[in-house]
Amino acid sequence: MHLEPLAQSVLDGQGIGAVWQLHLDAAYAHRTGYPTAANAILDLAEAIEQEVMRRDIAPGSLGNWR
Repeated sequence: MHLEPLAQSVLDGQGIGAVWQLHLDAAYAHRTGYPTAANAILDLAEAIEQEVMRRDIAPGSLGNWR
């Protein structure tokens, strides 16, 4: 699955906090009986994380970020 364009769009529109929300959404999907959806959501979160690293905008790269 080619998730880079979607990952870029989500990151641009919702920011890095989208990764945490996607993890919460994946956990909910898994708990409610949708493991395939949970895996797809986690794949998107991973793609966004990769885009963050590619752009070098990870919180750790911002110095004393809180």
